[in-house]
Amino acid sequence: MFKATANIVLPTSIIGSLPRPSWYTRNLDYKTFLQAMVDSVYREQYTDAVSVYLKEQELAGLDICTDGDAHFDTEVGGQSWTSYPLFRMEGFDKHNPKPAIMKTGGVAFPMGHILHDYLEARVMPRLVGPIGRGDLQYAAMWKTAQRLTKKPVKFGTITPELLAAAFDDKYYKDPVERVYALSNAINEELTELANAGCPVIQMEEPQIHMIPARGPVFGKLDMKAMVQVFNNTVRGLRARTEVWCHTCWGNPSQQRMFKDIQNYAPSLDHLNQVEADVLTFESCSSNRQELDVIGKQITEKKIAIGVIDHHSLQVEKPEDIADHIREALKYIPAERLIICSDCGMGREGMSRRHAHYKMIALVQGTNIVRKELGLPEAECLAADSRYSLVTTV
Repeated sequence: MFKATANIVLPTSIIGSLPRPSWYTRNLDYKTFLQAMVDSVYREQYTDAVSVYLKEQELAGLDICTDGDAHFDTEVGGQSWTSYPLFRMEGFDKHNPKPAIMKTGGVAFPMGHILHDYLEARVMPRLVGPIGRGDLQYAAMWKTAQRLTKKPVKFGTITPELLAAAFDDKYYKDPVERVYALSNAINEELTELANAGCPVIQMEEPQIHMIPARGPVFGKLDMKAMVQVFNNTVRGLRARTEVWCHTCWGNPSQQRMFKDIQNYAPSLDHLNQVEADVLTFESCSSNRQELDVIGKQITEKKIAIGVIDHHSLQVEKPEDIADHIREALKYIPAERLIICSDCGMGREGMSRRHAHYKMIALVQGTNIVRKELGLPEAECLAADSRYSLVTTV
């Protein structure tokens, strides 16, 4: 169901996370969100941080906002993206976490590589009983953000197969059973979130597009099977809200995880089958190389192309972003095209200032094309020359 992107041509958004303000020093520290919000200092810092995230997106002129993933703690490489659910779902021994490794044939990094720290920081609880949704409290987080802005707030969450690969399992005998237990629990949580009124729910990093290069998940789940997992996780949601499927190549500490640019082409037929309204693609960091193929094969869903590289501190030029959008429009109709960042910009490696100006450039570049097409331009107050402190002659 198109809610946030309905009736908007070339809507703009970011994928999710934003760099944490330096003054936001409190962490959840394994509490539930609502428990932490009882602490007056945490509540003040969290609410202020979300307010800042939303205000910066509004100043840039984005159409769809996020809460910046403000509930994540300051863990190495943005590891909280994975650890947050595991320390709050049912079935885990949360008091005795252990170092864990990826169990899907994940990428390894040797000692001396920045991402070796990321691997060492995978200290996760062990599973000792049946998985349940526990105290994720996504609806409470979304409400906290949505009541601070009139713009739609998108809420994103990690997919079950990535969670299933992040911990030692002492309960389920088959990893496929583990994946589906997580999938069912997450679906319960997301159903509550959708019923609360969340206009966009984004599923982050389904492994469908990874399989052609890395093989089946757990050696068992091929692309067809992973489509089934995705659809089970989001079952019933599209009748209530807009669902985005974010395809990503990974960015802990804003690092590239693969030597070569990956490609989406082998997985597009299967991505066409996911129960999502929008598919996102990292188009900037892949040098726009598959826009034609994506446009040819994805013909019914809306397509969000990344025009901002989350790995780089170089702020993109609005003119280059406009050129990127023009290239996409050769293959994707404007009414099905969404403009966004490649991925999140808050996984440890980027400053707030860089992320802020990347968002401004995103909207400025989109406005160039909107003007060319005779479409309404978004107000970008952050780029309004009337308020410049520098006088030009």
